Amino acid sequence: MNVLVTGANGQLGNELRNAAAGSKNRFVFTDVSSVPGVETVYLDITHIDAIRIICSSEDIDVIVNCAAYTNVDKAEDDSATALLLNSTAAGNLARIAAERGASLIHISTDYVFHGDNPSPCGEDWPTEPLGVYGSTKLLGEREVAESGCRSIIFRTAWLYSPYGRNFVKTIRQLSAERDSLKVVFDQVGTPTYARDLALLIMKILDENLLDRTGIYHFSNEGAISWYDFAKAICEISGNTCDIRPCHTDEFPSKATRPRFSVLDKTKVKDTFGIVIPYWRDSLIDCIKRLEK
Repeated sequence: MNVLVTGANGQLGNELRNAAAGSKNRFVFTDVSSVPGVETVYLDITHIDAIRIICSSEDIDVIVNCAAYTNVDKAEDDSATALLLNSTAAGNLARIAAERGASLIHISTDYVFHGDNPSPCGEDWPTEPLGVYGSTKLLGEREVAESGCRSIIFRTAWLYSPYGRNFVKTIRQLSAERDSLKVVFDQVGTPTYARDLALLIMKILDENLLDRTGIYHFSNEGAISWYDFAKAICEISGNTCDIRPCHTDEFPSKATRPRFSVLDKTKVKDTFGIVIPYWRDSLIDCIKRLEK
């Protein structure tokens, strides 16, 4: 199959690039940004004709959409751009997939939920985003569904990797530079190692499981607070910084975060026959890669 990947220079896109090295499929990695030494085709997914042209010229069978506007706080002041990238662009990709009879794998977020229920969120739970980011991602899900294309949507959370900016890299740096840090303990979820999600996507592509359409939840196993996560990052990195718990209201932000957004992974495990790694095991793997 010929597979188009958008947002290829982001965290998940980079992990897909790594995972694709041994695949039998052919990949076209695209982005609006470039990285020195990395081969990436320029593609602006906010322009539907540009998507149509590249999908036709490369005879694309599957689109994997890793592109998104992910700055949660900035989205509150830049809702137009967030809507364009998270909803309109997702709809563009879905409509082209429908035109071609192609499949779409689309990445969404735990932010579509309110986070007021202390139980793992199921795929069929009512959605109630708290801010612009979650609202635009939910609209993107609806654009995909309404297009009629064959689609798989993965809602994920707390994504991290050795690439780009993320919580793991930030805490590693700050805990090496400072004697103490405060991190919120009253927001609970589960981190997602981008490599683990990329490997699942590669399994779906390599084994041609694209007919197993629908919405799925994916993150690593377990449930922790940001404070617990920071403590583990510091300890595994060998840093001696004193990580202290604090309340969310001690660090006011423009966007409101879900307080409890642990995702129930029963459906994805049963459907694709996978075992999802425990969050700490995946964190150790990521930090080993960063140390290299």
